[in-house]
Amino acid sequence: MAAALLANVLYSTGFVLEKRALAALPEVTIRQPARLLRLVLGSPLWIGGSLALAAGFAAQLAVYRTLPIAAAQGLFVSGLVLLVLLSARLLGEETSGRERYALAAILAALLMVVLSLREGSETVSQEAPYPLILLVCVPSLAGGVWLYNSAERRTRHRHRLPTTGVEYGVAVGLLYGVSSLAIKGVSSHLTADGLGGALLGLLRSPYPYLLLFTGAFGLVMSQAALQRCRASLIVPVCTTVTCLYTAVLGTLSFGEALPEDPLRLTLRIAGIALAIAVLLSMPRHDQPARTQPPIGTKELTPP
Repeated sequence: MAAALLANVLYSTGFVLEKRALAALPEVTIRQPARLLRLVLGSPLWIGGSLALAAGFAAQLAVYRTLPIAAAQGLFVSGLVLLVLLSARLLGEETSGRERYALAAILAALLMVVLSLREGSETVSQEAPYPLILLVCVPSLAGGVWLYNSAERRTRHRHRLPTTGVEYGVAVGLLYGVSSLAIKGVSSHLTADGLGGALLGLLRSPYPYLLLFTGAFGLVMSQAALQRCRASLIVPVCTTVTCLYTAVLGTLSFGEALPEDPLRLTLRIAGIALAIAVLLSMPRHDQPARTQPPIGTKELTPP
């Protein structure tokens, strides 16, 4: 439990530090990835945030070795609340009442999925047909890149309301969802007998190439999106999409059966449906701040 709480603190701190570092940098864009990487790697604050994220990953590995997956995921979900609190305190990001209700509903949805798990009774598969993996992942990658580019084009329109980052979060979440499936596939090859055979089999699979693609594009897209949008909204949306993508398509791709118990099956389906409904209903634009009239003038009101 201590390691899980430490992971939450490290993850939230890492995202907040990266957000603060990006706020002090010139505007970055996915159309200039080399410039983006040069700018962020030249920021000590951004490097500190990246190291915090890496330490959070190490703490997460320790949790999986000591706690059941259901209990671990329940603790990790609480990190979204911590992120929102840190964003409000350290970044000055304000969330509307509608967004707070939406985040609470997302937490409830993820907890419903976690409660549908039962340690020791879940069927865990290690292999999936390569054509099926490509059929699932390639359209998802294309859809994520297309959605991100569409959001970029809309934000460049003059007189358009500032975006909240929901579309950015969904796009990056799709890439990280594919990355999660690839990591699961890599783990299945690493358990094979013999290091040479395992490495050769891994190179013949699509998993390392999916990881390279999602790692490179995910880094560039996430940093550009984090600079434009509030971390308190884009990170929970991205996390939710990644979790749902992995739970739904990972279960189908790797042939893992759904719960046989009616209550747990209802919890899993209802949690997924609730999270999708919340994402579809979240506001797409921030309301512009109301400007005060100059001193000595009266604000005009309609008759």
